Amino acid sequence: MINEYEQNALSDLLQALQIELLVASKTQVSNGWGETDSVPEYNKLYFICEGEGWIRIGGDDYYPQPGQLFLTPSHAKVSFSALNNRPYLKYWCHFTITAGPFDLFRWIGVPLCIEAADKTRMLSMFQELIEWHRQSSIVARLREKSLLLEIVCHFLSSVPIRVLQHRTEEMNRLNVIQQYIDSRLHTSISIDQMADAVHLHPNYFIAYFKKHFGMPPLKYVNRKRADRARQLLTTTGLSIKEIADRTGFKDTNHFTKFFRKETNFSPTEYRAASLT
Repeated sequence: MINEYEQNALSDLLQALQIELLVASKTQVSNGWGETDSVPEYNKLYFICEGEGWIRIGGDDYYPQPGQLFLTPSHAKVSFSALNNRPYLKYWCHFTITAGPFDLFRWIGVPLCIEAADKTRMLSMFQELIEWHRQSSIVARLREKSLLLEIVCHFLSSVPIRVLQHRTEEMNRLNVIQQYIDSRLHTSISIDQMADAVHLHPNYFIAYFKKHFGMPPLKYVNRKRADRARQLLTTTGLSIKEIADRTGFKDTNHFTKFFRKETNFSPTEYRAASLT
């Protein structure tokens, strides 16, 4: 299971989440359906309606049944075939889902085959996903992205999630970065200081940070300052000056300009709006 630190690191990585549907369809496969040791660069998700089949991921064999969801992670070695002259009828989609620069399922480990908790809803979501995918409007692209994310959320909400062992060291380093920033939002924070906290050269640290968090370090720090200011404005009675001090601004006017740039509101306007 994911511990608190890993949860926080993944949560921030997911701020840069990108999900893209490549193709979605409903298919009655043939008895000749199958591949051996393919390594797709995208994720596959099947919702099995009828039939029998065999799927091997790495060295593990699976036999998905009707009513089950089956995930094939990207970059995994896959073999599969139909069985017993009862080839699958299935809904399916190919997609990418990235957190920062990495495919999400290369960061986390989950069971690959699960029983759909609400089969009627899953069927409806796949049908709607396919219908929107056939259309070419901007609204269709937004709808399919929303539906795909809902399907993936349904899958993940039904399974235990763990950070993959080979990602633990990386996750620990990201945790150190996050904790360093969170504990020093009331002070000035420099690139050199952040880099030193994880023993990286400042130039490498900038590229490393952007790769994992999807933005430059100082932009991330500003986002965190704005988040902290919003939280203090809506949950405490602290004065604007006190909140400015707690988010690293010694000058209230500077804080007000910064906050307006980040939120389109002055601190006073934001607090008043939260009370209405």
